[in-house]
Amino acid sequence: MGKIRDAIVNLDIDGVQNACKEAIEADIPAYKAVTDGMAKGMVIVGEKYENNEYFLAELIMAGETMKEGMIVLEPHLKSGDLKKIGKVAIGTVRGDLHDIGKNVVVTLLGAAGFDIVDLGVDVPSEKFVQTVKEDNPDILGMSALLTTTMIEMESVIKALKEAGVRDKVKIIIGGAPITQEYADRIGADAAARDAVQGVNICKSWVA
Repeated sequence: MGKIRDAIVNLDIDGVQNACKEAIEADIPAYKAVTDGMAKGMVIVGEKYENNEYFLAELIMAGETMKEGMIVLEPHLKSGDLKKIGKVAIGTVRGDLHDIGKNVVVTLLGAAGFDIVDLGVDVPSEKFVQTVKEDNPDILGMSALLTTTMIEMESVIKALKEAGVRDKVKIIIGGAPITQEYADRIGADAAARDAVQGVNICKSWVA
C-alpha cells in the first residue's frame, strides 16, 4: 500500500496506476488499496496543504492522481466493500459556474469514505431541497466564488426551512468570499476556509 500512498503524495499518475495494478495482481483486495493506500495518501496531501508545503494546484493534481488509480481499482471493488461513513450532497449555487474548489472537496470527501451526491454548478435552491428530501444526505455543502452569488446560499437555507427539511441536514458552505460570520448570519452550521478544513468538519460531524 505504501507505493499507492506515495504515488498519491508525489502526484505520480503513472506510478499510481502501476502500483494499483501490482496490488490487484498480488491479490490485495481493491478496497484495501483504497483505504490503506489512496485514502492515507490523500490525508498526507491534506496535511502538506495545511502546512503550506502544497497549494491548490497540488490538491487538484492529487485528486486527478487518485482518479487515475480508481480507474484501475473500480472494476475490482464489490458493492459494500467500502464502508461509507456518511453521505454528502454538494453543489455550486445558482448563478455560479466555478467548480474547481467543489471538485477538490468532492475528491477529498470520497477519499475520506463519504458517499457523494455531486449536483454540479449553477444549482437552483429547488434542486438542493429536492436532493435533501430524496437522497437523505447527512450533510449539504454549498460553494460560491463570487460575492454576487453567495447570497444564493441564504435563499437555499430559507427554501429548506419552508420545505420543513432544514433540520434533517448539517449545512457547510465554502468559497473565496465565505466567512464563519456569514455562515452564522444565514443559519449554516459551518464555513470552511478551504477544502481540507471542510472535509475535517464533515468528518467530525459523522464521527
